[in-house]
Amino acid sequence: MSYFAENLKNYRENAGLSQMELSKKMGTSHQNINRWERGEVIPSIEVCIKLADFFNITLDELVGRKN
Repeated sequence: MSYFAENLKNYRENAGLSQMELSKKMGTSHQNINRWERGEVIPSIEVCIKLADFFNITLDELVGRKN
């Protein structure tokens, strides 16, 4: 599993959201959330920015990038 996939799932769960709830907030399908969390697909940079903004984190935090 990629850092992105693992981090997305952790941030979603820590926010107390189901995949369905997050998908509604992001304007996408719950199937997309599921694929992202399983590491099958990585969303576009625009969606990553939207996710980072939603969780109030940096893109680096979302993708697991460390300095």
